[in-house]
Amino acid sequence: MFTGIIETLGTIQEIEREQNNLHITVETSITSELQIDQSVAHNGICLTVVAINNNSYTVTAIEETVLKTNIGNWSKGDQVNIERAMKLGDRLDGHIVQGHVDQVGHCIEVKETNGSWSYTFEYDASLNNLTIEKGSITVNGVSLTVVNSKKNQFSVAIIPYTYEHTNFQSFKAGTKVNLEFDVIGKYVAKLHANK
Repeated sequence: MFTGIIETLGTIQEIEREQNNLHITVETSITSELQIDQSVAHNGICLTVVAINNNSYTVTAIEETVLKTNIGNWSKGDQVNIERAMKLGDRLDGHIVQGHVDQVGHCIEVKETNGSWSYTFEYDASLNNLTIEKGSITVNGVSLTVVNSKKNQFSVAIIPYTYEHTNFQSFKAGTKVNLEFDVIGKYVAKLHANK
């Protein structure tokens, strides 16, 4: 379980393919605090630490993860948003995030707005995911508030701190992102659909 509050950025050091799996080695400032078998969110994808070596660690993404996320687009040198699982009893500063990506969306617009940034994203509405105005959304693991909610797109506003401490600064039109829709909203939508 995560909160969508990014701890640090990690840099991809190596990506190795083994059959349909990807072994991804990441260097971060928090590597020394990690343990093997620990869950860490990478751009919102919950992956398990399988090896640690000095300042870097390795995680493995299986075929299901590769197919459902933007992980197949990652390259050596890319920066990813890193968050460790929340501790029971900590403050929930973002919202409840599972680290299970619902689908990949893409950025269609970036606007600087006098000290902050506005990003608009589009996604495939046929998968029945939805946003609501002022509801929560996770984009590349970052907990954000939805504005301009539409059937297949939404916008978010980014403050300077988030811009500087996440990989949002590399986004441009066409950038593919991992989207995790609000888990409470998903349950409500499913209950409503089953009536």
